[in-house]
Amino acid sequence: MDLSSVANNGTISKKIWNFKGQVDYVDDWFLMKTPFLLLVITSVYLLFVLKVGPALMKNRTPFKFTNILIFYNTLQVIYSFYLFCIGASIIFLNGLLCKSCLMETKESRYLITSSIYLYFAAKISELIDTVFFVLRKKNNQVTFLHVYHHSLMMWSTWLTLKYEPTYSTMFLGTLNSFVHVIMYTYYGLSAFPNLEKYLWWKKYITSMQLIQFVLVLIHAVANLHYSGCAPSNTLMITILINGFLFIYLFGRETRTIFGVAIRMFL
Repeated sequence: MDLSSVANNGTISKKIWNFKGQVDYVDDWFLMKTPFLLLVITSVYLLFVLKVGPALMKNRTPFKFTNILIFYNTLQVIYSFYLFCIGASIIFLNGLLCKSCLMETKESRYLITSSIYLYFAAKISELIDTVFFVLRKKNNQVTFLHVYHHSLMMWSTWLTLKYEPTYSTMFLGTLNSFVHVIMYTYYGLSAFPNLEKYLWWKKYITSMQLIQFVLVLIHAVANLHYSGCAPSNTLMITILINGFLFIYLFGRETRTIFGVAIRMFL
């Protein structure tokens, strides 16, 4: 590092803690200037769902939250469908494999970054899932996979938006939003005890998630060879590692034919 040039533009400390993103206006959006507030959110989340919450509920009757759960899951279905529609419309116009990561104009660049930001907001709101599990004493659902998945998706979306707001992730977010429409529909319906017997399709949600990860991996590899918007090595390695990890972890949780096949090969 040229210390003289740093001195001319500010102190070394300011340079280190600047957290300058790839797109200027993204830095001005809520939670995007620095990662510190997101670190606080993550710390509070992990502390509550792993320590404070279970200790608080140990000798208490689990909350039912029937009306709150119906309202919350309805909002998640609506928002996930909204994200899916945005992503699907962008993909429809530009294709699954786009020639440019941020496309050609300021307008298209804003469209991509703002879409990723809306998706990022969804990842933060989804942390509430785990809080409800803890307060309802559904401790069997607070697994390593669940907590890791929620934390990773929030942070990976933040980092992508901050440093690599690329069109190549549009398919991932759109497909994931579609899966969440189905998933939160199930969660909302399961809040009604009388509907429990009609929710036989629960096991297929995990299979849908597995298929999602396989398609994301195929799309990421295809971007490397057939598009002008190949992910960086860092993003590509992150997608590959977590894609295979999620396939393995989700595969262990399903008893469908697809899940059995995953366990046989991994």
